[in-house]
Amino acid sequence: MSFVIIKVKDYEVFLRTVAAILKSDNNTTLTRQWYALDPIWEGGEEQVKQGLPHHQLSPPWQILLLGDGSPTRHLRLLTTEKTEVDLIDMSPIGTDEDGAPMQIHSVPEPRLRRQVWLRTASGQRLAYATSWWDANHVDEYLQNRSLPIWESLSQLHTELYRDIQGIYYGHSSALEEAFGEKGPFWGRHYLFWHDRQPLTLIYEVFSPYLQKYLGPVSSLP
Repeated sequence: MSFVIIKVKDYEVFLRTVAAILKSDNNTTLTRQWYALDPIWEGGEEQVKQGLPHHQLSPPWQILLLGDGSPTRHLRLLTTEKTEVDLIDMSPIGTDEDGAPMQIHSVPEPRLRRQVWLRTASGQRLAYATSWWDANHVDEYLQNRSLPIWESLSQLHTELYRDIQGIYYGHSSALEEAFGEKGPFWGRHYLFWHDRQPLTLIYEVFSPYLQKYLGPVSSLP
């Protein structure tokens, strides 16, 4: 008689995967993971509110990462090109937490995950974004899913508040390959609020290519 030895950690991963499949809408298997940074450093609301020392993150990059303006608008102003979206994923995840920041619990279930590249019209990738939505109402706000979120919501004249919750500095081999740039990378996550209710949770990572417009990220090695 032969036995198969399964490590406890592997078994726990197996159980979580099965649970995610069972909880997802229509038993849809999650076909793609999202690209989270492996953080070297991370900060919460206090760091976001106070800002970071300029030797850690330069003023222009702080405006991009910690400001509450539209990144799509900022990228267009920086590059003088229209910011376009490459939609790479729209996956129902049901009640699964999806490895997302804890604010995912603010988004009603069942949820849908959307992943995009933000790029110039000429094809240069500038940022990556993952967002989580109430699957029952996402079509109300993303009527054209190929548009940047801000542009889509602006067309509906939706009043929004961007509530930045966290900031990250870390690695991702997948993003290094996708951006064609060496890490580490800076990223953030935030909630969009509409009519005093959380509308979506968004996780963004910016390409170091933007140093062409913003200058060096910091004076850190």
